Amino acid sequence: MPTPLYQVDAFTDRLFSGNPAAVCPLEAWPADGWMQAVAAENNLSETAFLVGGSGRYGLRWFTPATEVDLCGHATLAAAYVIFNFLETELDEVTFDTRSGELHVRRDGDWLRMDFPAQPPMPCPCPDELTQGLGQRPRGVLRADKYLAIFDTEAEIRSLKPDMEILKRLDLMGIIASAPGSDADFVSRFFAPKVGVPEDPVTGSAHCMLTPYWAERLGKTTLLARQVSRRGGEIHCTLKGGRVELAGQAVLFLRGEIMVN
Repeated sequence: MPTPLYQVDAFTDRLFSGNPAAVCPLEAWPADGWMQAVAAENNLSETAFLVGGSGRYGLRWFTPATEVDLCGHATLAAAYVIFNFLETELDEVTFDTRSGELHVRRDGDWLRMDFPAQPPMPCPCPDELTQGLGQRPRGVLRADKYLAIFDTEAEIRSLKPDMEILKRLDLMGIIASAPGSDADFVSRFFAPKVGVPEDPVTGSAHCMLTPYWAERLGKTTLLARQVSRRGGEIHCTLKGGRVELAGQAVLFLRGEIMVN
């Protein structure tokens, strides 16, 4: 039987911007290898697979190379598909994931995701990070990713990373961030180690960015822009040990995967 496929641009209100994610609703979990093959064929930064109904779904995320523990934009995309196509009467959905329960609620055209905060801790700057980014950051922190802090948005925009060097780092990805000119902060995210050279807009990175910038700026509600080529906007709110990430989404395509 064909598998439904949706492609959604997340963290944007217009097509051809934000971060595209594929969403595949399933009747039951297939073999991991099948999901990995579909994600590789889609060749997007993430493909989300979901199983469930009645407002509660199991949710898994795959890059073209591997399964990951947390993905913001593909969660937003999955919620968009549920609210607009699968269970249109719902205003809130719960996902069971590797990172625990995640909740998404509909607020008009906005989707508000409840994610775990991941406050980063200062750490030494690995040589490969400086070499790979081509510039030395003013400071480096880490949680499940590295966070490299720079002084200006212009520095973030000018980065031309060497992905082969960044692959050597021990963590799965590198966030580069600085104060923004028309946002509280800007960022870019590189994860060549898991098959994503640059992710256009990265919800999970803001689980680290929100607590960092909230403490530094002395405010808990923040406007974030990811300044990749496609670009996107995330409204971030620190709520104790949780982070609310709000964004919009638009449908690009709807089809079927013709693989048994």
